[in-house]
Amino acid sequence: MESIDRHQEEILSNQQRWNEKPILRKIYKGFHKRISDNLPLHLEGSIVELGSGIADISETIPNCLRTDLFPNPWIDQVENAYRLSFPDRSVSAIILFDVFHHLRYPGRALQEFNRVLMDEGHLIIFDPGISLLGRLVYGPFHPEPLALKEPLTWSAPEGWSPDDLDYYAAQGNAHRVFLRGEFTYPGWEKLQAKRYAEVSYVASGGYSKPQMYPDFLFPLVKRIDKVLDLFPMLFGTRLLVVLKKTSTP
Repeated sequence: MESIDRHQEEILSNQQRWNEKPILRKIYKGFHKRISDNLPLHLEGSIVELGSGIADISETIPNCLRTDLFPNPWIDQVENAYRLSFPDRSVSAIILFDVFHHLRYPGRALQEFNRVLMDEGHLIIFDPGISLLGRLVYGPFHPEPLALKEPLTWSAPEGWSPDDLDYYAAQGNAHRVFLRGEFTYPGWEKLQAKRYAEVSYVASGGYSKPQMYPDFLFPLVKRIDKVLDLFPMLFGTRLLVVLKKTSTP
């Protein structure tokens, strides 16, 4: 098992690229807007992002609490997804941005999210989208595995503790759970599970690859995204999932 410290190492590496590539700030603002559009505004509980990276979601959602496993300068408080500090039914929305595929035991995490969410609270997941293009982007050209055919351990084994964390990544897990339906998740209603092309992000090189188009062409590439969104099985590279809490299992 790899050390959980790898997670922190990746974040610090991303910070340098974030400062060097202005295009990323435009792209992530669009991602955050998609998330903001799915908040349950009729609820008054806390809005919590788990695993907050460099991109500041509070610029789009000002009252969002940014959390992570590590106490970085941009983090409001440290949180463990398997053992949250929030009281029962005190949170209106939980946001997982590129976090779901790092959950070794997603079923166990969903139980904890269900505990702290208010009735009708939303769990919003933004993760890799698997398609023909997505398999190429997240397959041979990405350091984390797709793991589409690897065993997915839904529940934590007996005797496991939330403190027993290691580095885990399986980029296809959200696709398997919420599009393929490989696992059920009682207590939740799936409001949305939609793939977006986001070629503008792929061609930007993200945090680790060279940028393939100049900044001034960004509006044009976003228009291309809208056309490619019509063919999610071919071009989807991002998956937006919105779950609503319906009951406590």
